[in-house]
Amino acid sequence: MVTGMRGDHARSTLTATRFADVQWVDETGSTNRDLLDLAADGMPEGRVLVADHQTAGRGRLDRSWHAPAGGSLLLSVLLRPDLPPADAHLLTTAVGVSAVEACEEVAKVSARLKWPNDLVVDRPDDGSYRKLGGILAESTIEHGAITAVVVGLGLNVNWPADLPPDLQEIATALNSLAGHEVDREDLLVALLRRLDHWYGRVVDPTAAGRDALMDRARELSATLGHRVGVELGAEHIEGIAVALTAAGELVVEVDVDGVVGGVEQRTIVAGDVVHLRPAP
Repeated sequence: MVTGMRGDHARSTLTATRFADVQWVDETGSTNRDLLDLAADGMPEGRVLVADHQTAGRGRLDRSWHAPAGGSLLLSVLLRPDLPPADAHLLTTAVGVSAVEACEEVAKVSARLKWPNDLVVDRPDDGSYRKLGGILAESTIEHGAITAVVVGLGLNVNWPADLPPDLQEIATALNSLAGHEVDREDLLVALLRRLDHWYGRVVDPTAAGRDALMDRARELSATLGHRVGVELGAEHIEGIAVALTAAGELVVEVDVDGVVGGVEQRTIVAGDVVHLRPAP
């Protein structure tokens, strides 16, 4: 990795938060992988690694993530929360909510959250959406307890206008939506300030902070109310996404075969979700 000069503004501005330890590099394989390695060596909570380009960036299900060098905000954050593994969803949710709020603050772009880990923007012409970013959280667990969580985010910021037609149909970037280039460091600062707030709510020993986070996530959800298909390994289910639990899991109301008006609710801890049609 070759360290650039970027990040000075973020470090000086974020001194009163948990996330002032910002390192910004030109290129690396994967910011998540780098922080997982540092976590294994004892790096404390709060390190933020930002890269202009990743050669081995990944999404959920080990999907590759491709972005023009310098065109996206690619970052990972090292967290060491005192949480049971069942509550790890809340960390992805906190980063997602923080990213949505940062996009609104800096670029005046209203994004939403597609469960479990995507930022999307609605397409007003047909009710569908285009992807603005994705989140990947990876944990280390010892003796049934979380010892470290690295949450990575790839956010499309300043992309060229001449994207391939197939990519134009499924993805977008902040500069296209805002009508001008967006400063990635300003976006980073806004995001980490919001994350300092929401992460503080997650690790609050009372339930009130987590409830507030989930209420905000429900407000920003692009999935609730949609008919969805969910891939669960060998099983595929379809139904209406009706709720998010207090731990960030998705509740889907599924039709019961052979029973008129019969439905059952399935709680999805992890799965690949597709919106089958726009919400009515």
